[in-house]
Amino acid sequence: MAQQMIFDRIAVSRDIMHGKPCIKGTRVAVVQVLDLLAAGKTPAEIITLDYYPDLTEADVRACIAYASQMIQE
Repeated sequence: MAQQMIFDRIAVSRDIMHGKPCIKGTRVAVVQVLDLLAAGKTPAEIITLDYYPDLTEADVRACIAYASQMIQE
């Protein structure tokens, strides 16, 4: 996923969720999505009514890419 795509989907604002990285336009923190993935949920499961139906699989992939980029810095 291109770096610009990551930043088009992930936002950090101290006014939203205490500055935690979130998916733009939502109050869903990147860590919430990563926790679900770590628990064994698939991107398809995460975007269902059971979890975050307003997200897309591209949003989930952006969370993964964001986390990957952060651990490389």
